[in-house]
Amino acid sequence: MATVNEKLEAFGLKRVLNYLDKNPQENVPKVISWLRKLDKNDLYKNTYDMIDGFMKDPDNNWNRLICSLYTDIDDGVRRKMFANFLINSAILGSVKKNKMVEKYNCNIPWAILMDPTSACNLHCTGCWAAEYGNKLNLTFDELDNVIKQGKELGTYMYIYSGGEPLVRKDDIIKLCEKHSDCEFLAFTNATLIDEKFADEMLRVKNFVPAISIEGHEEETDFRRGKGTFQKVIKAMNLLKSKKLPFGASLCYTRKNAETIGSSEYYDFLIDLGCKFAWFFTYIPVGVDAVPELMATAEQRKYMYDQVRKFRSEKPLFTMDFWNDGEYVNGCIAGGRQYLHINANGDIEPCAFIHYADSNIREKTLLQTYQSPLFMQYRKNQPFNHNQLRPCPMLDNPGRLAQMVKKSGAHSTDLIHPENVDDLTDKCVDAAKNWKVVADEIWDKSEGRPRAEMKEKLAAEEKAKIAEAAAKRNA
Repeated sequence: MATVNEKLEAFGLKRVLNYLDKNPQENVPKVISWLRKLDKNDLYKNTYDMIDGFMKDPDNNWNRLICSLYTDIDDGVRRKMFANFLINSAILGSVKKNKMVEKYNCNIPWAILMDPTSACNLHCTGCWAAEYGNKLNLTFDELDNVIKQGKELGTYMYIYSGGEPLVRKDDIIKLCEKHSDCEFLAFTNATLIDEKFADEMLRVKNFVPAISIEGHEEETDFRRGKGTFQKVIKAMNLLKSKKLPFGASLCYTRKNAETIGSSEYYDFLIDLGCKFAWFFTYIPVGVDAVPELMATAEQRKYMYDQVRKFRSEKPLFTMDFWNDGEYVNGCIAGGRQYLHINANGDIEPCAFIHYADSNIREKTLLQTYQSPLFMQYRKNQPFNHNQLRPCPMLDNPGRLAQMVKKSGAHSTDLIHPENVDDLTDKCVDAAKNWKVVADEIWDKSEGRPRAEMKEKLAAEEKAKIAEAAAKRNA
């Protein structure tokens, strides 16, 4: 239940968003000034400084991106997205979450990723979800209960994966409707997006798809099946015509990195109407994984360079969930910023780490956050002082095996359980090759002092939390 102060702050922030609609170009800097005063702990100081800078230049790519949200996106959808994402999740939710972290001395996530179903209408090469078929599902009540528990702890961002989450599109819309104070996103192949569903998205206003695409037609159909690319383009065109926000989810592999990291491909996504792009590197999870698809160290370096270059040139918000570790103090899994709940209810540290010691049918979220596996993550993060090597599986394989064994976690693959040593063995060569490249970048990077300061602040924060816990227990 929100406190009186939280309700007053939310009311004030919503009025600010209405004020923004009148003249975003002129009023964004004024709002930033107001937010600085509200953010007493300077949690988002760097963000405010960045926005102040680019709003002074009408030709700046970030300025153009923000302005496009007012011309390209339905007014009601944009207001709801800003209210839920900025106010409820990023500001008020983060304040509540940080209080709970201090109170319970455990990680509490900013976002929860969950699989409504293991079912999928595609059979993509190298995808572990293709193993299960329509065997596993979370009920509506189970999904609803996760969201209720999450909100009590400060989590207002929920992301669906699968399987193909839109196999459960009716339940997803009902959850958007019931939890109108939350923002929902889904990683989807988009082949089930039709006009009826787009109209439902317009109605509830708090659902955003991240559409999986592997490049152009050849690359996409290679992994996802013939005809998939054209269905994706059709869905994107439909969403754009309805003025609905959407983005792209791109997995770079040895076969497509040079394509999706190119300037031409960025422009292609922007022309389609994408407002964001999430980049992932291929991880060989599951017995049907194809290690030969893993990007080389040179390709990962290429993506590192391209993403950073285009952030200052292209009006597209991008994140690379491996190469951007320096901005978030390393790995964000294990509940530090996010976790994953599979379609069997197993609560995993990460969508790519299929091991668990907790299940939503047996434990509350808070009990899970305090479980041995999640506490192992909290104790060991960050996994490497070089935050360009953040992952305990891909970049530091021994770290994952150590945590799984110490916590007694088990494989959550119900068909072909994978021994953690067998999994991490597939990543050893990639980790060794990337280490050489990443260490060279890190040693030369101007961002290294900033990252080291973040690590120092994180250590100080842990010390304060431990001290507070000791005082409570005294």
